[in-house]
Amino acid sequence: MTKAFDTVKHDILIQKLDHYGIRSTAKNWFVSYLTNRKQFVSLGCTKSDTLPISCGVPQGSVLGRLFLLYINDFHNSSPIFDFHISADDSNLFCKHKNIVFGIYYQ
Repeated sequence: MTKAFDTVKHDILIQKLDHYGIRSTAKNWFVSYLTNRKQFVSLGCTKSDTLPISCGVPQGSVLGRLFLLYINDFHNSSPIFDFHISADDSNLFCKHKNIVFGIYYQ
């Protein structure tokens, strides 16, 4: 999950907020923060075009904790792995006699 905080899709995160009961004013605050944001890169006197941001949450900020909500159901993504998830690390373990070249066969 390299650069995982940068890959949080805002539309999925907003759906998860609703799923976990974050609605009304609190949800609207998050939606307001996550939508209609733009960014550009500046190097010296040169600036890139301004483009919309559709994914990512700031790591190290209070809102970075939204990442935990985003991956809360990560352990449901595969029946073959044993997931060990902590606040800042995830490990997936797989032990099966039919693993050939990293591909799972039933």
